[in-house]
This record gives sequence, structure tokens and C-alpha cells, in this order.
Amino acid sequence: MSCLPVPAQPLSVEPLPGYDPFAGTLHSVIASELREMRDMLEKLAEVLVADEQFAYAHIEQLQSFDYLIQHTDECANLLERIAGGEDSMSAVNHVRLAEVQNRLREALTGNPDIGGKWHGFTD
Repeated sequence: MSCLPVPAQPLSVEPLPGYDPFAGTLHSVIASELREMRDMLEKLAEVLVADEQFAYAHIEQLQSFDYLIQHTDECANLLERIAGGEDSMSAVNHVRLAEVQNRLREALTGNPDIGGKWHGFTD
């Protein structure tokens, strides 16, 4: 059995610059929060669709619930992939809603059309 010398003072371990040891956990927790919001949207949509007169009068607006549910789920999946160690650009490639994927890519690549800076969603 070999013995290694024990340093007189403990080694100071500092995270790498730009490394956040809590980022993975935070991404996972936010993904869970998004899934909870998705579940609430689904329940609300079910209640509204159950009222036939309301549903008929607002069919186009109610379709927005489906998009919001999908959008929320895609964002949660993205955060979980990043929390699991996948790099951001690769993780964005798995987003199934094309318009969301495009906005995310533009934000990450600094598209000159949006000034290389994130300006949020429109519409």
C-alpha cells in the first residue's frame, strides 16, 4: 500500500471561471416548474372546452392552449437536457417547435437581425 503525503494546508478548490455549480440543479427545478405550469394549462383547457358554447365561440383562442402546452414542454425538455450536461446549441437542436428553435438559435448566435442581443418574443 502506498501512502501519499498529506498537504500541510488543505487545497483551495475554486470553481472554474464561468462555472456555476448550481446551474444543473436550477435548470432541473425550473423544468419541473414549467411542467407544473403545463399541467395547470391542460386542466384549465379541459374546463373551458367542457363548456360547448364557450368552446364553440372561442375555438381559435382555445387552440392557443395546445401551443402553450407544447411550448412549455419543449422549454422544460431543453432545460433538462442542459442540466444533464448537453451543450446549449445541441440541446436547442432537439426543440420540436421550429419557431421556438429558431428564436433560441438566434439568441445564442447573436443574429444581427436582433442586434446580437435577446429582445424577447413577439406576438
